[in-house]
Amino acid sequence: MSPQSAYRYVEPSALARVKNLQLVARGVVEGFISGLHASPYKGFSVEFAEHREYVPGDDPRHLDYRMFARSERLYVKQYEEETNMRVQILLDVSGSMNYRYEAKITKLEYGCYLTAILAYMMTRQQDSVGLTAFDDTIRLDMPARSSPRHFNEMMRQLENLQPGKTTGLAQVLHKLANRFKKRCLIILISDLYDDVDKVIRALHHFRHRKHEVIVFHVFDKAELDFPFDDLVVFQDLETDEKIQVDPLYVREEYQKLLSEFVAEYRRACLESSIDYVMTDTSVPYDFMLSRYLTKRNQL
Repeated sequence: MSPQSAYRYVEPSALARVKNLQLVARGVVEGFISGLHASPYKGFSVEFAEHREYVPGDDPRHLDYRMFARSERLYVKQYEEETNMRVQILLDVSGSMNYRYEAKITKLEYGCYLTAILAYMMTRQQDSVGLTAFDDTIRLDMPARSSPRHFNEMMRQLENLQPGKTTGLAQVLHKLANRFKKRCLIILISDLYDDVDKVIRALHHFRHRKHEVIVFHVFDKAELDFPFDDLVVFQDLETDEKIQVDPLYVREEYQKLLSEFVAEYRRACLESSIDYVMTDTSVPYDFMLSRYLTKRNQL
């Protein structure tokens, strides 16, 4: 599959940096292609869905020679269950994700770039990938598919995403955990600004349903460093509420609470066998992902 540089969030240079890396399921997945992931099934799905272009490594038994006779191009018959792994990316588009202090991009834009590179990787390794965008409700819901056409549509939808308002992270996660019937890999991209205990219970809900979970916890660097000295007015991006603050007075308490906030998520994820990756928008997303995947694949 050739990366389409016309899409805003697809950067060929970033894709090139991860081209030799793979995101492999750690548990048994409900798929049919042998290779990357262990599967509990034998045989092959018989429910035809669509065609996709042949790529080296595809089983020649599934080539459609009638299509070749008409187009002189090789196509593989794609089946509804023809994947090693189902991946559903859950992207938080609530108002707080629209924050940017001095960074070039917002947290939401960072999440979109990360979504694009993950979707490219999944499609390239013949796994199916879907996208759910949400604030306090679901704003976009694309089920997992593995065709290049599906990837292209996902990139178009990413470009149309707009930041929402109120966070409803925990309630949306519970709703999604109930909906995904077949085991899959859940990738959550969020700043996790919601009641910590409720979000953790929602993440446990996914694990209870036998899903594998990866959490990318995204900050703006200013949220971590609190680089403010003079009297400043902060505005809540979800409620529009404003508050005037003396940074010198609140800095120590703010950084203490933030540290506890991160530590609680890190601890809860570790205890539940959930991968937790904290990053900020000053860290190139492709380098962050490469570092994480290299470490993950060594375990």
